[in-house]
Amino acid sequence: MAKEQHFSNLQAVAEKAGIAKNLIYSWKKKQPTNDSLKAVAIALHTTTDYLNGLTDDPDIPGKPKKHGLTWQDLDMPYGGEIPDELKGMYRALAEQYVKDHPDSLKK
Repeated sequence: MAKEQHFSNLQAVAEKAGIAKNLIYSWKKKQPTNDSLKAVAIALHTTTDYLNGLTDDPDIPGKPKKHGLTWQDLDMPYGGEIPDELKGMYRALAEQYVKDHPDSLKK
């Protein structure tokens, strides 16, 4: 999860969460407080249930999911991932389309 959020180490996560920089390391031996765990969950854009291993879903319920686009998502048969330099453009186009056509998401 930390790598997905582009944190280099647990100290960086702790800093972002506003807790002591080595506190997360201490959780190997002692239970974190609810407040500390909540702060880390917020910093990582996930839930405390996910951090506690109570769910396999890191996404926050009710929040739109952000996953990388693939060519298959766009019904393009090329395979593989969309090049990084094009992802922003495709995402912006898709977001604008959804704003202009909100019923397009209904199945």
